[in-house]
Amino acid sequence: MSKLHLVFGGRVKDPRTLDFADPSNLEIVGVFPDYASAERAWRAAAQRTVDDAEMKFVVVHLHRLLEPNLLTSPEVQA
Repeated sequence: MSKLHLVFGGRVKDPRTLDFADPSNLEIVGVFPDYASAERAWRAAAQRTVDDAEMKFVVVHLHRLLEPNLLTSPEVQA
């Protein structure tokens, strides 16, 4: 299985948290086949909104959600 990663973001209630103000209005940047490409997309989205402290983008490791049993394996990486 590919190590899929999701990049999304939106306005948060408090910049110190991941409590999104309006989850129905999230911006989905995309799904990426590896962490490196997801990180590039995350950086681009974050840079585009750098002046807005209430906008936050995150990378979600979808492969860890799809196959949680792999988390116990020592060879699991980003």
